[in-house]
Amino acid sequence: MTICHPHNLRQAPAETRPYGIRITLKRDTPFRRLLGDDWQKVHWYGTAHERDAALHLMTTQPGVYRVGDIADVVFEKTENLAESRRL
Repeated sequence: MTICHPHNLRQAPAETRPYGIRITLKRDTPFRRLLGDDWQKVHWYGTAHERDAALHLMTTQPGVYRVGDIADVVFEKTENLAESRRL
């Protein structure tokens, strides 16, 4: 992994980060016209507990949203089995 500016990280990168959260756009969102149908982002974590805590924060309704607003993204847990099970 190459890090351009390690001083901007909140914590040092772990040696392995096998647990992830894949973020994609919902099928009917207008953002697909801007970002493309294949846009995705994956955040990796060192433990399943860290991943689950981050997922909880990501899926909690932000205070700046209006009542009834929903995010146009889909969160999906993912795992790199080769790293998590040391295959």
